[in-house]
Amino acid sequence: MAESKKWVLMVTAQTPTNIAVIKYWGKRDESLILPINDSISVTLDPEHLCTTTTVAVSPDFDQDRMWLNGKEISLAGGRYQRCLRELRSRASDVEDEKKGIKVTKKDWENLHVHIASYNNFPTAAGLASSAAGFACLVFSLAKLMNVQDDQGKLSAIARQGSGSACRSLYGGFVRWIMGQHADGSDSVAVQIADEKHWNDLVIIIAVVSSRQKETSSTTGMRDSVETSMLIQHRAKEVVPKRIVQMEEAIKNRDFSSFAHLSCADSNQFHAVCLDTCPPIFYMNDTSHRIIGCVEKWNRSEEAPQVAYTFDAGPNAVLIARNRNAAALMLQRLLFHFPPKSDADLSSYVVGDKSILQDAGIKDIKDVEALPPPPEIKDNIPAQKYKGEVSYFICTRPGRGPVILTDESQALLSSETGFPK
Repeated sequence: MAESKKWVLMVTAQTPTNIAVIKYWGKRDESLILPINDSISVTLDPEHLCTTTTVAVSPDFDQDRMWLNGKEISLAGGRYQRCLRELRSRASDVEDEKKGIKVTKKDWENLHVHIASYNNFPTAAGLASSAAGFACLVFSLAKLMNVQDDQGKLSAIARQGSGSACRSLYGGFVRWIMGQHADGSDSVAVQIADEKHWNDLVIIIAVVSSRQKETSSTTGMRDSVETSMLIQHRAKEVVPKRIVQMEEAIKNRDFSSFAHLSCADSNQFHAVCLDTCPPIFYMNDTSHRIIGCVEKWNRSEEAPQVAYTFDAGPNAVLIARNRNAAALMLQRLLFHFPPKSDADLSSYVVGDKSILQDAGIKDIKDVEALPPPPEIKDNIPAQKYKGEVSYFICTRPGRGPVILTDESQALLSSETGFPK
């Protein structure tokens, strides 16, 4: 190892989050994070929802340290330690000829790393921030340490940080295979199709609450596995059939089947939560109103226009069959859930704002002028719920992790290896 002068080696990566359309809920092994069923997810465009992580190594670092969204957090937890241990054991020689640095495989055992991570969306609010976070941690450290494993093997390491993180190592549509081995070696993610395969889809996320949830996913899952009769039936009888059907729907771009399966699986997941003792309430009244709005519209059309799915939180993820359906959905959402009077439209609808243009909405006046959706019966007054949604994110299926080579995007200083 080069000892002549101080040095810092760094890698910065960006990793997307994902939303499950066939849900992962329940573990058969808590420490290795092995699930009781397969799951399928859609990777979201990292332009709108992602984690950026910079990792650095230097002989001057005296311990492993991490900063999340600017605040230092402890790496003492078992999940972080497992990921770091797995990656160090797979590290290879690294050479930077420009800087005159050589790190051997053996050196990695004694070197410490600094990690800085930033989510461009709320942490722990049911938007899978831990999935993007652990996927990015593993992906960036694997590059820094010159780990030679393929994405599938890396997904098995990321899984040990956060289960759904394994699915964020790929873009497009991803299946997490539960596996059978006790050591979890076959519990890995595989890509069903990339993001270009079905690029008609448009995704609108209604952020109902960006607060941290009352029951963490980890606690909720444990309680469900221990107390719910429905979860056993779901894992053994229901999910295996749905996995096959959902893979077919994705491969054939069959939106009717995709929508039916997504909505049914989301509803069954939340039914399991209610069947848990004590019951878990992740959705709230606003979540239920959004479901009502989508169901009414879908039933009034010849075929489903929008699918909905909710993870462990109240936020709705709405997947529209195409841009036209997304624009019509956004009109309905803005009619029922207008912003607070003092809100600015540009911060109420974020992400891909071209969907707003497609919906013919330029400012708050256009929102106020929206007519009630035609599927609302004349004898029932149309309800409005001002301020119940914090904001909307318009996005689409997106790519997997990438390395960022522009040093200005790094979160750590290349001189010191500490946050900028």
